[in-house]
Amino acid sequence: MSKRSLRGPGLLLCLAIALGATGTATAQAAAQVAPTPSMVARATGDQQRQYLFAPTGQPMPYRLYVPKTWDGRSALPIVLFLHGAGANERTYLDIADGMLRNLAEKHGYIIVSPLGFAPLGAYGNPLRLPAVFGESTVAESQIAALTPQKRRELALSELEVITALEVVTEEYGADRSRTYLAGHSMGSGGVWHLAARYPDRWRAIAPMSGPFVEAKTYPFELIRPLPIFMTEGTGATPSLAGSRAMAMFMREQKFDFQYVEVDGNHGSMVPMVWPAVFDFFDAHR
Repeated sequence: MSKRSLRGPGLLLCLAIALGATGTATAQAAAQVAPTPSMVARATGDQQRQYLFAPTGQPMPYRLYVPKTWDGRSALPIVLFLHGAGANERTYLDIADGMLRNLAEKHGYIIVSPLGFAPLGAYGNPLRLPAVFGESTVAESQIAALTPQKRRELALSELEVITALEVVTEEYGADRSRTYLAGHSMGSGGVWHLAARYPDRWRAIAPMSGPFVEAKTYPFELIRPLPIFMTEGTGATPSLAGSRAMAMFMREQKFDFQYVEVDGNHGSMVPMVWPAVFDFFDAHR
């Protein structure tokens, strides 16, 4: 599917039908009546929702946070956040005493955290450990081993997160010129993948502890215009070497790139870098 077909208000009717803010409407009823502005609650605060994913007819869960201070009129910036393997759409909004929610409220961002079609859908990126940046042989082996079923899941995972983003963007009138992309671990791999697939969709990106990029084939020039804030934990031994190698490459190639390491492991580094991620997004508003 082309980038053009994933834009605009028609996506709600063509790809997905949003369920109510409470998530209590049945998929059958939702499929019969497309939502109108008068039917949309546009609630604020923390929300667990679902929508009907048209390609498969399945209800897809997503977590949403809208600042409680929103006036109901202004177009807020929006962050698509991609979870890591072993997590789901709820995980990152709950950890660290709700830090992600608190930062979204403080800085004035909508957060949309989708499932990604399947818990290990990987948002379209076929790479996993140990295929970090610089491990081209491993990456090539993983790509060659993809089955048709896995390729389908990858494609649906990519489409699902873009659909969830569009559902929320349309409902809340979020600012398309200030749409940000962030993710951790498997979600970081998703950030790199979606950044290159839809480079004109993002204002800035923030991949965290997951340099799942095949150096020989990745279309780096497509992401050259993007401000990139990459973070890693010094105790994240599975990915640290790849992140450092990628940071060196990005600097040598003079990308709009910042790299920060914190004294944490693969998981604990996430809340340690979140405040800096929002500061980086603010600097590119």
